[in-house]
Amino acid sequence: MPATPVAPRSPTPPFAASVAPAGTPAGTPAGTPAVGQASLGTPAEGKRPINPFLRTDPAQRARRLARALVSDLVAYHPQKRDDGLRDGNLRQLFREEIKKSYEEYVEQVGRETAESAPHFQDALNDILSGGRRIF
Repeated sequence: MPATPVAPRSPTPPFAASVAPAGTPAGTPAGTPAVGQASLGTPAEGKRPINPFLRTDPAQRARRLARALVSDLVAYHPQKRDDGLRDGNLRQLFREEIKKSYEEYVEQVGRETAESAPHFQDALNDILSGGRRIF
């Protein structure tokens, strides 16, 4: 049997352009937020962003990145971390990994931001050393 040709599907249903969300004033194009509504990704005045990773505050971004990089060290080397905490040589055991992570940190947040706040050092002390002030 010969195959029946099928028409390509439209990426959006034909009725989507004519249907506006509930509460949208008449004549407002579909996809446009109604008065008092914020568009996706930009919170309305006084509200927190839907996704905290959309924040553009450099200090928050630097702190979050530092914690993520140090958390990766713990995740990839749990036994090495336990040994270092037990033997008191955590700093020496993780010297190379810390150096590489810090270089990545500086590359992503910039040298000025990296050197102006102790986010990376705080993450090392909080996460890698389990709250001990080693770094």
